[in-house]
Amino acid sequence: MHATIHGERMLTDLDFSRLSKLPGHPLSPSLADLLASAEVTSSRAVPSDVVTMYSRVELVDVHTARRQTLTVCYPGDAEPAAGFISVLSPVGNSLLGLKVGDVAKWSTPSGDECAAEVAAILFQPEATGDYQT
Repeated sequence: MHATIHGERMLTDLDFSRLSKLPGHPLSPSLADLLASAEVTSSRAVPSDVVTMYSRVELVDVHTARRQTLTVCYPGDAEPAAGFISVLSPVGNSLLGLKVGDVAKWSTPSGDECAAEVAAILFQPEATGDYQT
C-alpha cells in the first residue's frame, strides 16, 4: 500500500514543515520520498494549479472516466466518506504537489493499481490568501 511519486512535485514551505514533523505519525517511505524530492516554495508563491494541503480537487479516473472530488487533509481531519482523505493515505500522498493535468498513481491495499488525472482544483487555500492552513 504505497503511492508512487512521478515527476516533479511542489510543496509550500508550510506544508513541508508540518509534514516533516507530524506528531504521532511516522513518515511513510512514500511521504519521506516526496519530502526529499519536492520543490519547496513559499505559500505566497505557489501556483494556483498545484495541489496543496486542504486543496479540493476534481479527479477523473483514467480507466473508467469516473469523476470524484477529494480534499487532501491531515490525518486528524480525514473523513473518507465525506471526501476528506489523509495525506498519509496512498491517494492523498499521490495527489500532494501535483498540478492540474498531472496523473496521480497509487496502489490500493489489495494491490490494485489506480490512476486519476487532476482535472481541476476547485479550492486551494493559498489562492484565496489563506497562507496558514
